Amino acid sequence: QLVTSGGGPVQPGGSLRLSCAASGIALETRDIGWFRQAPGKERERVACNDKYGSATTSGDDVADRFTTFRAATRDLAWLQMERLKPEDTGLYTCAAMSGGCLGLDVWGQGTPVTVSS
Repeated sequence: QLVTSGGGPVQPGGSLRLSCAASGIALETRDIGWFRQAPGKERERVACNDKYGSATTSGDDVADRFTTFRAATRDLAWLQMERLKPEDTGLYTCAAMSGGCLGLDVWGQGTPVTVSS
């Protein structure tokens, strides 16, 4: 299973770092995607780090604020979020993926992020 952690309340403009860890899954050979679901909205992917360590973000809104990276051993991953906005509020979840961040293999347990003053 995958566990996403590090969420919580934060003020607008603040930062958070989310972690993704696995139990029973070899993340070293997987891509790791980061998703969020805001209240009342559909789930969207915000970033992905493929098994080679190449990272991408999805959407202009997060491109210069979110960064994803992995441990050198590639068994842990993080999503660094900067200059958070209220619209970043949602449930964030990491997932094991494949095919260059195209296939969703294992869905993780999410962590809530609330951006509010």
